[in-house]
Amino acid sequence: MFLCYYFFMKCTTIITKEGKWYVSKCVELGVASQGKSVEEAQANLKEAIELYLDDAPSKEKLFPREAPFITFLDIQHA
Repeated sequence: MFLCYYFFMKCTTIITKEGKWYVSKCVELGVASQGKSVEEAQANLKEAIELYLDDAPSKEKLFPREAPFITFLDIQHA
């Protein structure tokens, strides 16, 4: 008997430019990757997350953090 299951999840992704590279990180899983463009960094992060999930032995490893609460601050500086 072969058991196969699929699930869908949304990850909060942060992409920053560091030198010539765009660094992408999934906040919930702590998985990171990089690329020479935003699109490449996103594609590489997706692949890294899929590999991470393939290797994950338990639900605790899959979702070690709660989804973050993201907000913005208005700062005025003289």
